[in-house]
Amino acid sequence: MASSKNSFIQLSRNFITSYPLPKPRTKGLFTLLLTLLLAVFFFSPLSNKSPTADISSNNLISHLHSASNYISSLSSSVVSDEPSFVSGAPPPPPPHPTTHTGGVTFTTVGSATVRKKPEIGVTSDQNRSKNESCDFFDGNWEMDESMPLYEPGSCSFIDDAFNCFKNGRSDYDYFRLRWKPLGCDLPRFDGLKMLKMLRGKRVAFVGDSLNRNMWESLVCALKSALGNSSNVFEVSGRREFRTEGFYSFKFQDYNVSIDFIRSPFLVQEWKFMSKAGIRRETLRLDMIQSSSVKYQDADIIIFNTGHWWTHQKTYKGDSYFQEGNHVYDKLEVRDAFSKALRTWAQWVDSNINTTQTMVFFRGYSASHFKGGQWNSGGSCDGETQPIANDTYLSPYPWMMRTLESVIQTMKTPVHFLNITRMTDYRKDGHPSVFGQTEEFRRPGMVQDCSHWCLPGVPDSWNELLYAILVSSQK
Repeated sequence: MASSKNSFIQLSRNFITSYPLPKPRTKGLFTLLLTLLLAVFFFSPLSNKSPTADISSNNLISHLHSASNYISSLSSSVVSDEPSFVSGAPPPPPPHPTTHTGGVTFTTVGSATVRKKPEIGVTSDQNRSKNESCDFFDGNWEMDESMPLYEPGSCSFIDDAFNCFKNGRSDYDYFRLRWKPLGCDLPRFDGLKMLKMLRGKRVAFVGDSLNRNMWESLVCALKSALGNSSNVFEVSGRREFRTEGFYSFKFQDYNVSIDFIRSPFLVQEWKFMSKAGIRRETLRLDMIQSSSVKYQDADIIIFNTGHWWTHQKTYKGDSYFQEGNHVYDKLEVRDAFSKALRTWAQWVDSNINTTQTMVFFRGYSASHFKGGQWNSGGSCDGETQPIANDTYLSPYPWMMRTLESVIQTMKTPVHFLNITRMTDYRKDGHPSVFGQTEEFRRPGMVQDCSHWCLPGVPDSWNELLYAILVSSQK
C-alpha cells in the first residue's frame, strides 16, 4: 500500500512537471483539488470500506508531511511566475487591514484610521455585489466629458473670488476632471433626483469659506438641473451674511433650503475686557458657536473646520485659547483643536435628533502654496495639471487624525467625507491669481491656493455627498 502511495505522489510530481499551471490565478483551485485527492487517497484505508488496513500514526503523519511540503513547493513555483515590475514603478499597495467593532468598520489607510458605516458606499453598479462596499475616497482624477455639473459662467451665485472662468482663466481641464474611486463607479450626479430626495428638507453647510465653496457648488448644480430656475431665490442674502453669517437659497418648487452658516472654528469666538481695560479676543474651546441655533433642526448638516487653525494667532496659541474664565498663557494648537472638536461632538450628541438629521463632516481640503505661505509670497499660478506621482502628496494631516479619534467616541453616526487625499492631487484647481479680474491683477499679488475654482473640485465633493445620500436610501 505504501508503495502505491509513493507511486501516486511521484505520478503527481510528473503531472505537475509536464503540465505547469498556466496562470497564477489558477493556483488556489489547483492546490485545493490536489489536496483533496491526496487526502482521499491517504485516508481511504481508515474508512469502514477498508477495515483490514494497517497504517501506523507515524506513517500517516509522514505521508501528510511529505504531501504538505510538496504542495508548498508547488505554490512557491507558481508565485515565482508573477510578472515583475518595471524599475522605478512602485508595486501595488497591500490591502488595508480591517477590524470590526460593534457593527462599525475601521479601515486603516496608511496610518490613518477612517471610520465608515457599513451601509455607506454600497454601489448600484450591476457588475458588483449588492452588499459589496466601496471606499469612495480612494481613487484618482480622470478626464470626463460629462463635467462640469453646470456650465462655466452660468451660475450667478458663485462669488467672484471663486469664479475663475469669469475672471479670465483660459485653461479648462480643471473643471473637466472627475473623481473616480478605484473599486467602483460613483453614481452620476442627478440634480432633479437629489431635489426629489430633499423635498421638504433643509441642508445646512456649517464651517469656513471652504464649506462655502462646497455650498455654492451644490446650489449651482441643483439650479442647473432645473428647466426653469426662476423659483430659486435668496432667502437670506449677502447683506445678512455680512451681519449674521447666514446665507440661504430656497428651491421653492421642492420646498428645499440650502444654507450656509459661517463658523470657522465651530466653537465660539469671544471678546472681553481685561482688568487693564484692554479689549481681548479669545477662542472659547468649551462653547459651541452661538450660530448653532440656526442649524440645529436641519435635516442634513455638513460640518467642517481646519484652515483657521493654521493661522498664525491660532497656531501660536499665546493667550488666545479659553475655557471657562481661564485663558491659557500657552496651549499647543493640537490640544486646543482636540478640545474644540470634543465640545462640538458633545453638542452634536446632546442636541441632534438622529431620527431626523444626518450629520456629515467634510475633511481637510489641501492647499498648494509654493515658495511661501499665503501672506509670504506663496503661489500656485501656472499649474494646469494635477499631481501625477503619489510620492509628491503631503502626509495625512494631524487634524484629520484628531477628528477621526473624536468621531469614534460619538454616539451620533457621523458620515466622514474624507476628501483630503483627493484634493491633495489638485494643485491645478485653485483660483491663484484668477480670484480677481485682470484689471486688478498685478505682479506679486497675494494668490489664493486654498480655495477652489467653480466649477471645479468642490463639484466632486457634492457628487460624493449625493452618492452617500443615494446609498442611504437603499
